[in-house]
Amino acid sequence: MQDRAFANEKVAFVWDSEVVDVHGGDQVTGVRLRHLGSGDEHDLATDGLFLAIGHTPNTAFLAGQLEADESGYVVTKPGRTLTSKEGVFACGDVQDHVYRQAVTAAGSGCAAAMDCEKWLQSLGMA
Repeated sequence: MQDRAFANEKVAFVWDSEVVDVHGGDQVTGVRLRHLGSGDEHDLATDGLFLAIGHTPNTAFLAGQLEADESGYVVTKPGRTLTSKEGVFACGDVQDHVYRQAVTAAGSGCAAAMDCEKWLQSLGMA
């Protein structure tokens, strides 16, 4: 995906910067960017904006406690939220290496809650 973006003449890269403001009303007309090193700000004209939070799951604190794949995603049983440790359930961005988006994470969170409820019932605790 990165190689395709680099090869696309319509895509410009601005490194080490953050979006601090979005210009426009109903339609995006530009963004204000702040360079993370210098703090300098400048405006960039654009007619669209796509925000992404990254592709590295924040699971380092689980190392050695739950099974994870080579990229750090928590491994769950296929179609479920059950992990390698009984009573621990994973959902959303820590186990979804395909979609990694808030909408699917919310649905996955609901599935984890339901799996947890079933597990608690099996122990006579719910």
